[in-house]
Amino acid sequence: MTATVPTTSGPATPGPTATGAADSARPADATTLSAESLSLAYDKRVVVEGLDLTVPSGRVTAIVGPNGCGKSTLLRGLSRLLPPASGRVLLDGQVIGDLPTKEVARRLGLLPQQPIVPEGITVAELVERGRHPHHGLFRQWSREDEDVVADALEATELVDLAGVAVDSLSGGQRQRAWIAMALAQRTPVLLLDEPTSFLDIAHQIDVLELVRDLNAREGTTVVMVLHDLAMAARYADHLVAMCEGEIVAQDAPAEIVTPEVIESVFGIAASVVTDPTTGDPVVIPHRRKRELT
Repeated sequence: MTATVPTTSGPATPGPTATGAADSARPADATTLSAESLSLAYDKRVVVEGLDLTVPSGRVTAIVGPNGCGKSTLLRGLSRLLPPASGRVLLDGQVIGDLPTKEVARRLGLLPQQPIVPEGITVAELVERGRHPHHGLFRQWSREDEDVVADALEATELVDLAGVAVDSLSGGQRQRAWIAMALAQRTPVLLLDEPTSFLDIAHQIDVLELVRDLNAREGTTVVMVLHDLAMAARYADHLVAMCEGEIVAQDAPAEIVTPEVIESVFGIAASVVTDPTTGDPVVIPHRRKRELT
């Protein structure tokens, strides 16, 4: 691949959809997450190679790109589910692989793409698992835990399904249950791998509004993999565009969602217009002509 669009660096500039609340909610000692010369591989097949990334603290970042470009692999590497083939991932300046598992779980939450549902577990029991990293020998279940779980169930509209088995839910309901568990973990950094999968358009918007609200209220740093470029541009402050295991460009949505970047990353021609209501960039793909035989 020839990356025709230069990768930009430096702190993210809030896009048109940034609320500004994230700036005021972001604590001075916000948790930091970065990758240095990171290469990731499955067996001997390298998927991500020599990648550098600094996640903007207290912001919502969306990773976009075509299928198979390494988006989910990068998220697995950032969460230490996939050890680096070379390079390193740093959490608060420390190599994440050197930190105790429970300590990482208190600072970084992950919703993987296809989580495995424990057999027979109810929605409430699944969400309660999000509180486990905060417990220990001298810290048992508390009223605070109950309140956090209740808030997560309410935020994801699952209160009425709290006692229902997760494996009996629809795909969309199940996805919301996992998101509720991630919310209950209450970590300063939250990684979401395709959180809108299996959801209709209304519930996609609900989930992404929930992410923005969490970021605004708590200053939570969010990194999410999204397939929908329009949704990414609307709900993220910072976009990271990937292609063939490399970062092609990263910046505010208005700087990334351009015809040049779209063609470089996705291989399609497109026009970009501005939503007159929100100021967000909107992609209008051109039809790809097929040869007639």
